[in-house]
Amino acid sequence: MAKLKLENIEISLNSKAILEKTKQANPFLPNMYVKMANNTALLDAYLHSYESFKANSGFTPAEQQVISLIVSYENNCEYCMAAHSFVGEIMAKIPTEIIEAIRNGQEIFDAKLNALTKLTRSLTANRGKVSQKEIDDFIAAGYNEAHVLGIIAGIGAKTMANYSNNLTNPEVDGPFVNKIWTKNNESN
Repeated sequence: MAKLKLENIEISLNSKAILEKTKQANPFLPNMYVKMANNTALLDAYLHSYESFKANSGFTPAEQQVISLIVSYENNCEYCMAAHSFVGEIMAKIPTEIIEAIRNGQEIFDAKLNALTKLTRSLTANRGKVSQKEIDDFIAAGYNEAHVLGIIAGIGAKTMANYSNNLTNPEVDGPFVNKIWTKNNESN
């Protein structure tokens, strides 16, 4: 797999300002952001889209983490799988069994979250082309059409992070190291 070295790139003043603002608002500066800072457009677009997804998608924090986990699983992003496993469990209070099922590519026992995982997985894997039945099943589980578009917002944000991480390979941050993940080839 290709990897970017980013050894001789100077981080712009705009990126440095964004990182400083982010550092002030968070308990630590994720290594992923430092890697993204090598291109201000990427860092700014990711942070803005992810914050908007969290604020405006219509999903609970747990549902947002489920979407982030599913997209990261499909995009094979080890960094985001570790980070969202931690955040999902500790901050969004998702039961460990649900997180582990997602990490292992398995169906989950919660019917509503299972509908969310199925549609998110299909939208990600099929690049937005899903059947009407998939949409109808999702809506029958208690969501609405606006939520379908909210999933797309989550996919967009996470795909930026996943692709960047897959190329730049940031070191998994200390709080997330107990959640390091590698995709099980049997579930591909």
